[in-house]
Parts: sequence; C-alpha cells; structure tokens
Amino acid sequence: MPSTPARQDQKKSRAQKERRRKWRRKPLASSRTRYACGLSVLTTDEPDADAFARAVAVEAAAIDAGFALLFFSQSLLEAVALSEALENHAPALRYAGCSTAGEITPKGLEDGQVMAMLLPSASFSAASTMVENLSSSGMDGITGEVEALRRSLRGRVGHERADTTFALCLIDGLSYAEEAVTSAIHWGLDDIPLIGGSAGDDLKFETTRLISNGKVACDCAIIVLITTEIPFHVFKTDNFVPTDEKLVVTASDPDHRTVREFNATNAAEEYAASVGVIPQMLTPLSFASHPVVVKVGGEFYCRSIQKMHADGSLSFFCAIDDGVVLSIARPKNMVESTRAAFRDVEERLGGIDMILAFDCVLRRLDARNRQVFREMSELYKVNNVIGFGTYGEQYRSMHLNQTFTGIAFGERQAAE
Repeated sequence: MPSTPARQDQKKSRAQKERRRKWRRKPLASSRTRYACGLSVLTTDEPDADAFARAVAVEAAAIDAGFALLFFSQSLLEAVALSEALENHAPALRYAGCSTAGEITPKGLEDGQVMAMLLPSASFSAASTMVENLSSSGMDGITGEVEALRRSLRGRVGHERADTTFALCLIDGLSYAEEAVTSAIHWGLDDIPLIGGSAGDDLKFETTRLISNGKVACDCAIIVLITTEIPFHVFKTDNFVPTDEKLVVTASDPDHRTVREFNATNAAEEYAASVGVIPQMLTPLSFASHPVVVKVGGEFYCRSIQKMHADGSLSFFCAIDDGVVLSIARPKNMVESTRAAFRDVEERLGGIDMILAFDCVLRRLDARNRQVFREMSELYKVNNVIGFGTYGEQYRSMHLNQTFTGIAFGERQAAE
C-alpha cells in the first residue's frame, strides 16, 4: 500500500524528532582535558556510573594513571554506585573522592557533574588513607596515619622533600571535626603544605559521602600525600575586609557550632541589625554577602554562617565558642581579587598549567547574588581551574570558610 502524504509527514516528523533527540544527547565523559603537566580530567552530567567508570578506565590506561581524585554531585550519582563501578571497571586504579556543593570543570562553574582527575604515574606518586569515625577518633591517631603515609611514600619514591610533596585533605563537611583534624594532619606533616576541602551535599546539609579505594563513608576524612617533580604552588584567596562592627559570642553550643546570642542579644536579631536587614529576611545569600571574620595571629579568617534556626540561633561552618569576637566583613570585588591572586601565582611559577581548587560554596552563592557568576566561571575556565564547591577549606594548619584554596601546577618543561 503506497504511503499517503499524511503518513510521509508522520515518518518525516518522527525522523526529525529522533535526530533532534540524538543531537541533544551529550556524549558520555562529555569532556576530556589533558594538561601539559600530564594530568587528565574527565567530566560528565550523565547519571551512568558504569559508563563513566569505563571511560575513566580507558583514560587511566592511556596515560598510565596510578591515582585519581573524584568529585561528584550526589544529585547525579550515588557514592556507592560510583565506587562499585570503579572497582568493577578500573580495579587497579587507586582513588579518593567526595560529594560536592557544585563542581569546577574545564568549562567553568557547573552543578550536577561527576569529575575524575587522573594523575599519570610518570609524573605523580600518591599514597592515601581514609580515617573513619572522626567523632570517636583520637587526634594522635590521625597524626600517626600521616606519619605512616610519609613512610609509605618514601619507600616508594626513595625520598621526601617538602618542595616536591604536598598533602590533600577531603573531609565530611558535616562532621564538626575539621579544625581538629586539620591541625592533627598538619602536625604530622612538618613543612609539607596541606590544602583541601570539606565535602558537600548540594546545600541540603543532610549527608555527605567520601569514597576511597572501595570504601564509602561519612564522618571520615581522606588524607592524600602526593610527590611530583612538576613545579607547584599552594595558595589561598578571599574577598573580604573587616569593618569596625563587632559581634561577641555570649551564648553558644560549641559541639554543634551554634550561636544563640551575640552581644547578649538573640543571634539572628543582632546579626541582622549589624548588616542592615530584618531577621525574617536572612537567607544563605545574606550570610554569603555579609560574612563575619575572626582575627588569628594578625590575620583575619572567615567564620561563615550556615543557616538560621526557628529560635533565631545561627549554625556556623566553622568552630565557634563563647567569648569569640567576630567582625562583620565588607566584601571586595570577587573577580578582581581572584584574578590578582592568579596573577601572583603565575609570576611565582612562570606560568600556570592548571589549578586544583577547593572553593567555598558561599563564594558561588555570593557571585550569583552580585551577578558576577559568569565572570567568575570564565575566569576559572581561562586559568584552567578544576575542583569543587566546598563546605569549608583546609589551608596548612587552618580550617577556613568563604575562601578559595588551591594548588597551581606549572608546565612539565619548567621542571626539567
């Protein structure tokens, strides 16, 4: 029976729809970027853990990668599914990773992605360990874990020098343990620089997940020691300056990082009055736009507010206690302050190949609020920044908030 014009039109319409569907579908491992220092980064927004793990395995074999860092949105993939897929498809690959509050991919600031950063064995040697049950772990034990990692790495590469070794820390961002853990890790590192980030859960504040060589856990930290002949520089940057407006913590719950009173007044009411809004208008954007800072050793560090409770108490991302004096901070231009930090790093290294970054989620919120999100995303893109949005940042011995901590790598040629 010959086709009628109507049937021909239906077939044509179906064919066009299928072509459009295929055109819209992104290929798995939707980006693969290799850097001059040898590092390779894969990203995707497809919720298929097996297919992504297969892509990771192929790339790991291609560049002879012995270790990988993985950052993933729990809205896209569950930690268990990703860990099992890696064990099935890349059983020889050692890895460490965590859930995020946004990702920084080679395309800039993203959400709902999974990313793998592969370290080639020719240029990088890594050793890692997961410290579980932080709430009941002794800090001496963590320092001991660091010292064991150092011995393991020395045994593998035959030496250990602070100028060729750095440490990474990934930690449950809801553990209330970052300060103590960071201090314990730093104590065991001597002069080896430490940076890292607190795992997030897409601003749900329910459960974060960390993965390490087949293990999946919360209330834990992963410590990674990496040695390389590639030149690198560890740095931090923020975008705030303190004002004379003071808030003294007069009633708090340090175990849960909650402040009930500032200056003997309800915490939310006093904070809102200090920044010029009414308490009912306080949101995560308010806290991102008006951070508070504490002075430690002559420098100011951010102590960011996480959320407001119904009784007017405020939960913090960092440790807090009675008697702590906080200053309301005034933000600087985020784009220009970050660009200046990158320029300084570029001068130190003689050029930036790529940057591994741990970037506070509050900076992302503040960038949206101030309508500079696209500028920040483009700045990260042109400077080859990759990493994730955190619930806190680690820098040497300090746990920080509303800060960008990073390690910049120069090109391989610069090291030769």
